[in-house]
Amino acid sequence: MKIYKMKYGLFGIILLNSVMSLTAYAETVIVTLEKDNALAVIDPIAGKLLKTVAIGQRPRGIAISPDNKYLYVATSDDDTVKIYNADTYEELGELPSGDDPETFALNPAGDRIYISNEDDHLVTVVDTVSKKVVAQISVGIEPEGVAVSPNNKWVVSASETTNMIHWIDAKTNKIVENTLVDARPRAASFTADNTQLWVTSEMAGTLMILDVATKQIIKKIELDIQGLSSDKIQPVSVVIDKERRWGYVAIGTANRVAVINAQTLEVEKFLLVGQRVWNLAFSPDQTRLYTTNGRSNDV
Repeated sequence: MKIYKMKYGLFGIILLNSVMSLTAYAETVIVTLEKDNALAVIDPIAGKLLKTVAIGQRPRGIAISPDNKYLYVATSDDDTVKIYNADTYEELGELPSGDDPETFALNPAGDRIYISNEDDHLVTVVDTVSKKVVAQISVGIEPEGVAVSPNNKWVVSASETTNMIHWIDAKTNKIVENTLVDARPRAASFTADNTQLWVTSEMAGTLMILDVATKQIIKKIELDIQGLSSDKIQPVSVVIDKERRWGYVAIGTANRVAVINAQTLEVEKFLLVGQRVWNLAFSPDQTRLYTTNGRSNDV
């Protein structure tokens, strides 16, 4: 295990890759540093922090376009999503985002971005080509986690205080159904086959598996860790591999990642990582999983 130290305030994480041969990839890990107002650029294979890139105020959510050309970074205190060249880190422009953007999701084509505006209880939909807002959708109180299904049929927004998942039709930008979930849902992730939605509950310490067809919870997993009190178990980020073999949940101040068998929907084990593990990202071939650890300031 290698740990890459940063200064402080780690939040979002993504992986860039370029094909080097039929079997090998070059990887770059990029992490937002919200207290440094910067991006950290890491070569994880060499184990090097390559550089930091100054950016706007309080960068948080981060994503890359499907063609690996553009980085999108939510700079919350600037009330915008900035666009960067993914090779040179040159700033290319910005997108309107509504107030205090924190998390967002790109659709599979990369032409729509869905942004959570927590204070205004909105999801702002932006066309990345025209750089214009195409819709603002009223959702529950304190929306945070947002995800788009791989088939581009559904956008979901998790409202932390309303304790709901809002199902938005990606064609009409209208909410068609709401699902009540456990307290303070933080993050959501679709399986690659579009059949399930995995949602974390920070306050209840649970992972909920929802059936996309019925919009109902089909399994609730209690993330109990022996020797830890329930207030330390705060699930946040969740990812599932493309073959739906394994899912992984970052458990915040428990300093662990839960490993979930994605077929049996049972916890297999917990991995001890850095302090206050917050976000997760796979390597391009999904043989490695990277974590941002906000209190120990490392990856």
